[in-house]
Amino acid sequence: MKLIRLFMIASLALAFNGVNAQVTKVPQAAKDNFAKQYPAAENVEWNNEVLSVTVGFTLNGENMDAEYNNKGIWKSTLQDLPFEKFPAAVKDGFSKSKYADREITDARKVFFPGDVIQYRIKAERNDLEKKYLFFSETGQLLRETITL
Repeated sequence: MKLIRLFMIASLALAFNGVNAQVTKVPQAAKDNFAKQYPAAENVEWNNEVLSVTVGFTLNGENMDAEYNNKGIWKSTLQDLPFEKFPAAVKDGFSKSKYADREITDARKVFFPGDVIQYRIKAERNDLEKKYLFFSETGQLLRETITL
């Protein structure tokens, strides 16, 4: 009986080890596309999240995070950018929104395919009420998502 249990535990350990090896592999297409898109990137760190891969890096002294799908196609890039450096139209759009009374805890400039730029604000009322707000360059609130 103990031998069977030991065998089952060893089998499960090997199975999970094999699964882990697949999960942590970054698609070569993502690496290739990233190298073409950001040839001057420094401090590059990849993270495989099964359905997509993210890469944190520094470019011209700015902290960035790019996301690629599991086939290596670029989805978006986020740049750390203080709210104070957002365009005036975006700051004005936020101040006129129903979320203007919330605390801004994170601000990012987001680049999407097709040369689309949006500004993401993480606005919190308390520990439970947190939202990502996405604004256009003209200050229009495009969408909101709940975050943890």
